[in-house]
Amino acid sequence: MPLYGYHCTGCDKDVELLIGIGDSPVCPSCGSQAMERLLSRVAPPGKSRGIMKAARGRAAREGHLSNFSRSERKGR
Repeated sequence: MPLYGYHCTGCDKDVELLIGIGDSPVCPSCGSQAMERLLSRVAPPGKSRGIMKAARGRAAREGHLSNFSRSERKGR
C-alpha cells in the first residue's frame, strides 16, 4: 500500500495515510471522509546528501543531537 498525504476539510489537518487502491481515506482526528489528496514533493536527485549535511550542521550548532547516531554524538 502506498503512503499518501491528505488534507481533511472537516478539521483542517494534514495527515499521511497508508491507503489501498480501492479504499477511501478517513481522517484519524475527526473521522471525516472529506479528505483531499495532497501533491507529494519529490527530493531533487543528488541533493539529499547536501541537505542532510546542512540540517545536521544546524542541529549541532543549536545543540539538537537527536538526528545523529550514537557514534556521531560521542564527539560532540
